[in-house]
Amino acid sequence: MLVLSDIHFATEPLRRVVATGETLLILGDLVNLTDYRTGEGAVADVLGMEFARASATARGAGDYQQMRGLWLDTVGDRIDEIRAAIGEAIDAQYASVSKALEGGHGYVIHGNVDRPGSLERALPPGYEYVHGQTRDIEGLRFGFVGGGAATPLQAEGEVSDEEMSRLLDILGGVDVLCTHVAPALDPLQTDVVTGRAERGSAPLLDYIRATPPRLHLFGDVHQPQASKWRVGPTRCRNVGYFRATERAVTLDPVELE
Repeated sequence: MLVLSDIHFATEPLRRVVATGETLLILGDLVNLTDYRTGEGAVADVLGMEFARASATARGAGDYQQMRGLWLDTVGDRIDEIRAAIGEAIDAQYASVSKALEGGHGYVIHGNVDRPGSLERALPPGYEYVHGQTRDIEGLRFGFVGGGAATPLQAEGEVSDEEMSRLLDILGGVDVLCTHVAPALDPLQTDVVTGRAERGSAPLLDYIRATPPRLHLFGDVHQPQASKWRVGPTRCRNVGYFRATERAVTLDPVELE
């Protein structure tokens, strides 16, 4: 079983992972809105690389006010037109990701930059969209909750704290918890490149402490201060920024003991 997150439109490496024939656990962010390292992505396709890089710099610094100002200055009264154009670019990415996934099988949740409805519609045969659901896989009970923590951007892929709590309550106890977002612990939610803490999930941390799974797998934070951490008996693991590493993580039986 292989686990990957934050694919961000890295279709060629994704094809290589699919070709292994392993069951895949895909923990969100399949498309690329903006690569914060290069500016590449759907935003650059529509509004140009210079704008995409400036917007990414503001987002990386957590300056949502500056980011909003950049968008207003650039887009003006064309907001509906630009939103539709970015949506078309994202749908085109999902079509390419779908082709890369063909012939494989696994379980998928959305991340903060995903559009859940578009993602679910794009999945080829062999894959299940399992947000808010449990599955018994190879003798273990897996629980899945997608989405990123809520931000002022109010993106489609974000999940409020209230919704996260509700979904985790529905899951109940599981052996392996799979989410996109990290728990609200500084070492796991701090990105060492941007130098700031991303928005981890407090309800997720509460759940792990109250109903500890053996293993918690997640992504979202691209360059975490710590990729592994223990919360009581639970091993927490960031499975990596696939667009950069081009590597999936093999689920280690030792982590499930």
